[in-house]
Amino acid sequence: MSKKVLFFCAFMALAIPASAEHGEDDIQEDAVFSNDINEPAGFVTELVNNSLEAALPAPKEQKAVSRTLTDYASVPKIGGYFIGKYAYTDKEGMKDGNNGFSQRLIRFYVDGTILGDFAYRFQLQTNNDQFHMKDFFLEWRKYPEFKVKIGQYKRAFGLENPMNPWDVGVGDYSQLTKKLTGHSDYVGTEPSSNGGRDQGIQVQGDLFPAKDGHRILHYQLMVSNGQGINAGDANSQKDVSGTLQVQPVKGVMLGFFGWTGNFTANGVTVNRNRYEIVGKYERNDWSVRAEYAHSVGHKIADYVNGEWMGNARADAWYATVGVPCTPWLKTWLKYDVYRDDATWATTKSIYSVCPNVQLHRNLMFQPQFNYVHDRTLAGKNDYCEFWLETYVRF
Repeated sequence: MSKKVLFFCAFMALAIPASAEHGEDDIQEDAVFSNDINEPAGFVTELVNNSLEAALPAPKEQKAVSRTLTDYASVPKIGGYFIGKYAYTDKEGMKDGNNGFSQRLIRFYVDGTILGDFAYRFQLQTNNDQFHMKDFFLEWRKYPEFKVKIGQYKRAFGLENPMNPWDVGVGDYSQLTKKLTGHSDYVGTEPSSNGGRDQGIQVQGDLFPAKDGHRILHYQLMVSNGQGINAGDANSQKDVSGTLQVQPVKGVMLGFFGWTGNFTANGVTVNRNRYEIVGKYERNDWSVRAEYAHSVGHKIADYVNGEWMGNARADAWYATVGVPCTPWLKTWLKYDVYRDDATWATTKSIYSVCPNVQLHRNLMFQPQFNYVHDRTLAGKNDYCEFWLETYVRF
């Protein structure tokens, strides 16, 4: 057994859940660590959801569990939102098609509970002409200290990775999240539509409640295929990823992530062994996040004529601050670095300013300016970008 697998087993041994009695109202996840449920409803879907609740009979009191018990389930919650984008860049060599309007994404989701303790969700997404399944999972959530999830969902790796695009603060995920958590991954050929997701099974929980109600320790351990969304396993090995996160006081979190596994494409298999150190502060509408990740493992393209090329290393880090200005304006600043071979010669740095103008809980505008310094470019290393994104919940 590898040292990394032994490490995951060791940290899980420290996270034995305490027994407790909880009702249906207690099966919500801690918003500090995950937000795949309880997204606000839009103005259209809120009307639909209210109409469904009024039209369907309320669940009866549960008396027994059997195949014939069909009415003890919540009314399904329906939701959706879209993000549109305008982009301009003065980068040399860019085609005219890179400047203009695009559909960043449109999402539609349905979630609910069955028998009080089982939560489900499926989420669809389209990006211009690409339509695909994003999430589908079932999770047993009876105890906050120990939950079990199976299906397709976010990998247990990365602080920014599980965040909803509304909550990231800037108009795109960091290079760390996109390259090293399984979005458009560093290894190559893995489609960007993965969105940091995989298919597998996971246990997670939040331990040691403090007097103010927050939980001090969060853990996750996930076993997955390693091939991303909507794809079966390509070999007999499985990926293992997980995290330990400590919240000593409410709003302050420090954590560690680990991931070991592999990815197969074009008849080539590459290893992915990664770790990450993260920190987060959320208080009085101020937001601070920082992550550093390091990866050991080749790209698919490194295998040339039967030999491995490259140094099989990559790393990335970012720091971002959200400054509340008015009730409807919060301005984000971000410093974002990715090094393709973990060397300064392969560094791409992005400095971003992004005001979030949220005039309604279902309407937000994000103008964003990026100054980019990319040492891998053959010509001019510095260029600027301007984006304008529109967010609407419907």
